[in-house]
This record gives sequence, structure tokens and C-alpha cells, in this order.
Amino acid sequence: MIETKTIKKILVSNRGEIAIRVMRTARELGIKTVAIYSDADSTAAHVKYADEAMNVGPAPSAQSYLNMDRIIEVCKELNVDAVHPGYGFLSENSTFAKMVTDNGIIFIGPSPEAIEVMGDKLAAKNAVSKYNVPMVPGVNHAVSDKDEAIEIAREIGYPVLIKASAGGGGKGMRVVEQEEDLAEQMERAMSEAKSAFGNPSVFVEKFITQPRHIEIQIIGDQHGNVVYLFERDCSIQRRHQKVVEEAPSAVLNDAQRKAMGEAAIGVAKSCDYYGAGTVEFIVDENLDFFFLEMNTRLQVEHPVTEEITGKDLVAEQIRVAEGHPLSFKQEELKIQGHALEIRVYAENPRTNFLPDTGKLQTYKLPQGPGVRVDDGYEEGMDIPIYYDPMISKLITYGANREQARLRMLRAIEEYEISGVATTLDFCSFALKHEAFISGKFDTKFVEKYFTPEVLDEADPEKEQIAIALASLLIDQKAHGAQIKNEGLSKWKLRVKD
Repeated sequence: MIETKTIKKILVSNRGEIAIRVMRTARELGIKTVAIYSDADSTAAHVKYADEAMNVGPAPSAQSYLNMDRIIEVCKELNVDAVHPGYGFLSENSTFAKMVTDNGIIFIGPSPEAIEVMGDKLAAKNAVSKYNVPMVPGVNHAVSDKDEAIEIAREIGYPVLIKASAGGGGKGMRVVEQEEDLAEQMERAMSEAKSAFGNPSVFVEKFITQPRHIEIQIIGDQHGNVVYLFERDCSIQRRHQKVVEEAPSAVLNDAQRKAMGEAAIGVAKSCDYYGAGTVEFIVDENLDFFFLEMNTRLQVEHPVTEEITGKDLVAEQIRVAEGHPLSFKQEELKIQGHALEIRVYAENPRTNFLPDTGKLQTYKLPQGPGVRVDDGYEEGMDIPIYYDPMISKLITYGANREQARLRMLRAIEEYEISGVATTLDFCSFALKHEAFISGKFDTKFVEKYFTPEVLDEADPEKEQIAIALASLLIDQKAHGAQIKNEGLSKWKLRVKD
């Protein structure tokens, strides 16, 4: 029998937009919130939004947002009932989850044991193998011997993928096209995995040449109930990280959707999972799907699922953490409309998406029907160098995919940001591309279609602005004066800093 507890105060062990996102739902539920912040974030929006806030250390995340002992101290000092980890930082750290629960505090997430199993790709593969979940051809054990790796590769056929057992984000991954390159690439992958994750373990599997990244949102309670809330297609990526996401996928039919959903439930049950989680699949050109990994937390792109289901995933996370059963059943869930999300990063697409820092000199949000912005910044704030460069998530909802797409393009045009380079114009390019419009794209979208030059192609509106500015500059020069451009969006004028 699961004992239910009432949560009255939540500490959000995170920053920025996800901290505010969690706090908004908590406020709607009448739950008090506590923000933590580093020296760099003392005036951040999430600090102002919370009911209480405490400094947890210097700017580097290792000394603040990853300082587990200090976070637990704050919980005790402020009589916190529960901790919500958001995503990133400590959200998938089983040691932190155990520390929280060992101190009599509710962890709004899965059990430490589930986090540990799914945090190791080999352990996850072994757990999932007991269920009817399709797996990419390869092995489910660590490989360190080059001769064994060559034998495996010969058996499954090239190209193969050498992949770190721990971690993600593209680190410790090497695609090998031919046998003579395998030994060297394996050594590099193991070295990178050791450096990034402290674990050199790698495994070898078949490399899917035209992959789509489609994931299933699941949520389970502590009474053994698990449901899936359909899929998200997250195939437009750079550096193995998502930039554009949508729900539902443009290519799945109802039968495929059901098969993937039921497989995702099998993955969850393999580790007695409860809370919100995402089961990621790789999908080939024939729309055959294979288990990739499970993320044991709320995903960055969860809003698109909320838009098409009408469910508040954070509210359900809190409900599950209190010990209640899920508030809905599988048969009650329906897909309604279509949603898109773009991640607005402080990055320059013209320089291979390198992060950019600076002050948000202009920051004006898009508005209107079907537009949602989850962010943690205000005009005049600095983008710190210490953390992920995501400024916001821009979400649009429509009755169908085309309405959501056109609404997103309108919202991108309305979004005014200057002072830093952003991914807004890249996202506009992607959503206007025929591959996206047709739904015939994969994770190599950037590699296949994008070059910096495409962002500088003529646009009628911007061409007119450029002509007007040129004429004004000539006129001002003739009179020995200088033009003032205060208030003009650098993004809209393509001004290069």
C-alpha cells in the first residue's frame, strides 16, 4: 500500500525556463516554491518568480547547481517537502535522487534504481531485452577488445556505430564505414567516453543510415500503472542535440504509433518506472523502430505533448510523487491537433552553431493565438557563459501540422532579439524547407541541406529594409551626419556583431 503525502513546498534544483515552468504549475496547485541560484543568476527571472530563493554557490555549475550537499542543506533549512530536478544538471543523477529520499524529502521523479539502470545504455538494453522491444542489431555487453569488435562488425555488417555506454549528447560516438578504421575509432570513442563520463565502456551496433529520432512520452505511478502520451519527432538536430520538435510525427500511422507506445511501456516496466519519462527510438527509412535509450526525467520538448493531449505533465509528476494513481487512463488519451517547438539558442548558425554571449539588448516575445513561450530571460539580461545557451522554447499549436507550421513562422518573425546571435533564422529556414514540409527528413537534415549562405538569400521584406537603409546611409553621408539605429532588431536586419 502506497502512503500518500501532501506536498506543500517544492525546491526546484534547476534554473531558467524549466525552473519557472515547474513553479507555474506549483503555484496553480497552491504549492510554495523555492529557487536556488548561483552568483551568476542572482537577478535571474526564476529567482524573482519563486516564493523563496537561496544562493548555492559560485557561477560554475559544479560549485552551485551540481552541489548536492548544499542543495540538501537548503531543503532542510527551508523545510522543503519535495525536490523537482527539471532536466539537465542533477535530474538523472541516481546518487542525488537517493540523497533526497534518504533525507526524508520526496524526489519528484523515478526511483534511484530506475535512474541507475536506464542511465547506463548497456544495463538498459539488458533490462529491456526481457520485453518485446525491438533492438538495433549489435551486442548488449561492453566491448574493449578490438578483435571482438571486428568480429561483431563483420557479423552485423558495416557501417557500425561505436557508442559510449554512459552519457549522451554525441560524446563517445564513432561511425565506422570500413574495417580498417575500426580499431582507431574504437580507441578514440573509449578515450572520449572515459574523459566525458568517467566510464570507457562502449558497445557496437548497426548504424542506421537514414535515421529519424522519434520518442514516446510515458508516465507511470507507484501503483504499477503506465500510459504513453504518444510521440514526438525530434529529427532536426545539430551536434546530436535537438533544435526542432513536433507532435505527433508526420510519418507514423495509428498502428505504428500504438506499437511504439506499447514498446515504450515495456521499457518502463522493465525497471518498475514511475514518474514522467521518455523512451527514445531510432526509426529507419522503412519506419522500423529500435530502442535507443530512456531519459528518466521531463524532456525539454514536453510542451508539444502537453499541447496535443491537454495534460499538464508537471502536475501529473507531482501527483505521482505524492503517491496518487494516475488521473487518466490510456483509453482517455487522444491526439488533438498538432504542435511544434523550436529551441531558441544563443548560437550562431553561420559559425557552426557556436554559442554566443552578450546582453539581450532587444527582447520582445511573439504573441497571439496558439503561441507559447517558455523562457527565463528578460530584456537587458546577460546570457551567462557558464550554462546551456538556450534562451527559450517557442511552441505553436494548430488544428493541423500546416497551421502549426505557419503559426511558428509568424511567431519567429515577431520574436525580436538583438545583442546575441540566435537560431531563429535557422529554424525559419528549416520550417520553410521542402524536406520538412513533406515530412521526408531525418537526423542528417543540417548535413544535407544547411549551409550558412542560405540564411543570406534574398528575402523580399528584408531586401526592402536593406535598400531603405542604404539610401538613408547615402543621404546621411552626403550631409555629414550619422544614422542612429536604436530600437532596430539586429536579427531582423541581419546585423553581424
